Amino acid sequence: SSYSDYSAIETFNETGVVNFTYLLDDFDGAYAPLEQDAGVLLSQNLQDRTMRAGLSLAGWKPKKSAAAQAVEWWIFDWEYAFPPARIQRYLPVQNTTFYQFSEENNYVFDQRGFNTFIKGEASTFLKPNDSRLLLNTIVTNISYSNDGVIVLNKDGSCVQADYAICTFSLGVLQSDDITFEPELPSWKQQGIETFAMGTYTKIFLQFPPDQVFWNTSYQYFLYADPNERGYYPVFQSLDCEGFLPGSGIIFVTVVSDQSYIVEAQDDQITKEQVLAVLRNMFGAENVPEPIDFMYPRWSLEPWAYGSYSNWPASTSLEMHQNLRANVARLYFAGEATSAEYGGFLHGAWTEGQVVGYAIAGMINGAHAAEQPHYEVLHGTTPLDAYNAANGWPVTSFQTYGFED
Repeated sequence: SSYSDYSAIETFNETGVVNFTYLLDDFDGAYAPLEQDAGVLLSQNLQDRTMRAGLSLAGWKPKKSAAAQAVEWWIFDWEYAFPPARIQRYLPVQNTTFYQFSEENNYVFDQRGFNTFIKGEASTFLKPNDSRLLLNTIVTNISYSNDGVIVLNKDGSCVQADYAICTFSLGVLQSDDITFEPELPSWKQQGIETFAMGTYTKIFLQFPPDQVFWNTSYQYFLYADPNERGYYPVFQSLDCEGFLPGSGIIFVTVVSDQSYIVEAQDDQITKEQVLAVLRNMFGAENVPEPIDFMYPRWSLEPWAYGSYSNWPASTSLEMHQNLRANVARLYFAGEATSAEYGGFLHGAWTEGQVVGYAIAGMINGAHAAEQPHYEVLHGTTPLDAYNAANGWPVTSFQTYGFED
């Protein structure tokens, strides 16, 4: 896949093209001191506050400016799947993904899909038609104890094991679709219910390739709706160099409450709403009917109930560790259990490794790998608790000489 070019952006409101790209620099100017302040709050064990408060204190106050709200959505909601008022203040330094790896975010359209990773790993130990792999099998109940785990399935089958790793999404854990016996302890339930499952919905439209109405030299088109923040705000063209030129494909992304609305409504309603926005942006006479249209409904998928997790304001590392920690011989893994990479594929990958190695060690005679949990929670996390036992093996505070 090609790298995404975030500078290749054109901005619009309900009247058409209106250049407000200068606001992108204004937001960046506020975000830099916000990051520094977040580091101070975290390292000095100070009280958390919302990202909205942090942005306001840094001088970014979009208020009723539709253009400023659109820019904020472009930089913030588009990444975290929630608005700043619903996200903790620590987040810029707590999630180390962009510090440790790269600041780049790229759209991948590899037709093999992400299951290529899973198939590659599975091929190292599973054989074709391996009876240990149960596909299209719905889990309904998990019984756990200090002696083992029994998993009951909807079709009446069951699996018994010495240990089990639960990789349900946070959305599934928060649903009533799975029962646990005994009931999960209160500290575990609090950990599960405290964190938030975001929904991120990409809505794809394909137009006749000979009737493409947008400038294909741009990759992104940012729309500032006059009435509703985050209303079909960011369109991304795939009909451009390095992606799928000549395809006539463009898609728009919505998140959070807008995702719940579009995923609950009929395709035709959503299509009409998206077309109305495009016709405001590019002129009604220039936008034909699409030849194809589709979008997923992540919030309604019973194996997902959302897209990825996030940390609401005032959540602490100890609370997250309660989400992460095992109960008896039942262990948990997934992106939501990753303290440092939550919301990302590599978060799920690394958490699976941690738990997998721990269980392998116990099977081979190592001492029980009990993960810490906290019966009593405090408002903040002391600095010395940011350690590997609480899911924090990589520091957010190492500057490598660049502190100046």
